[in-house]
Amino acid sequence: MRDSHDPGLAVGLIGLGNMGTAFAERLLDAGYGLVVMNRTPAKAAPLEARGATLAGSYADLAERVDVVLTSLADDDALDEVAAALLAVAKPGTVLVDTSTVSPAVSARVAERAEKASVAYTRAPVSGNPTVVRAGNLSFIVSGPSETLDGVEPILLAIGPTVYRVGDAEEARVVKLAINLMIGGLAQLMAEALVLGESSGVSRAALLEVMGGSAAGAPFVRYKTGALLEDDYSATFTTALMGKDLDLILDAAGDAGVELPVTTGLQAIVRAAIEAGYADDDFMALFPFLASTSRSHAAAPPLSQEVTQ
Repeated sequence: MRDSHDPGLAVGLIGLGNMGTAFAERLLDAGYGLVVMNRTPAKAAPLEARGATLAGSYADLAERVDVVLTSLADDDALDEVAAALLAVAKPGTVLVDTSTVSPAVSARVAERAEKASVAYTRAPVSGNPTVVRAGNLSFIVSGPSETLDGVEPILLAIGPTVYRVGDAEEARVVKLAINLMIGGLAQLMAEALVLGESSGVSRAALLEVMGGSAAGAPFVRYKTGALLEDDYSATFTTALMGKDLDLILDAAGDAGVELPVTTGLQAIVRAAIEAGYADDDFMALFPFLASTSRSHAAAPPLSQEVTQ
């Protein structure tokens, strides 16, 4: 791979969802030549207007670049895209995957990449498109140190923080662990808010105290404005949180450990999805809990139903 400081270095990007598009904008702003590819080519039009090149095929993209970033929805998408790309990639190409996927599928990609003489970096992220555009994204990366050294300047053009956590699939596990904590915080916030409001405490007062307390993680403060406005426009959907919880429990099974709180949270998130909150932000766990709590509170205790 050429020096990543080379202003002529072209970077490929596959996957122009909300995150991938935000990555592309940052790379263009940093002066990188950018070749993009997406299942729906029309999504590339605004990036083409800013100077990106739209590749017509995996082979077209692979011929033009030395580094390929992927930002994909799930295990199946990474499996499919990686297989197609690695079949045509030049030896010495570097594949950097930023998706949230299972350690198992990532390990399969690593095996294929090695056979294709392609270096492979796992680089899932902590943040959302708003965080990317604000220049505050964090990467959690694992892979050979020499490869990480080469691609780090590209990652730093997207976000200022790169955590190196190992040589193989460690980044996948760390990312899932972080999402587990975020999902747990969301549910605990929902329960705290339901408790407070049902007891006559104003939501604004509770969130202010919560944010300034020992439990006041950045996530609490980040979600306060939206909660005060009852705005559940998705930064990360309930459906995606459900997908990640499935990955977390699969990884726990592979590791031979039990995660009882996660199992309970998975059931709650599935119920929220079935209740119609799939496409809302996962903080919609709060209105879901509020509605189900009211339903339960309105019903008489089972003992009363039996005795009446």
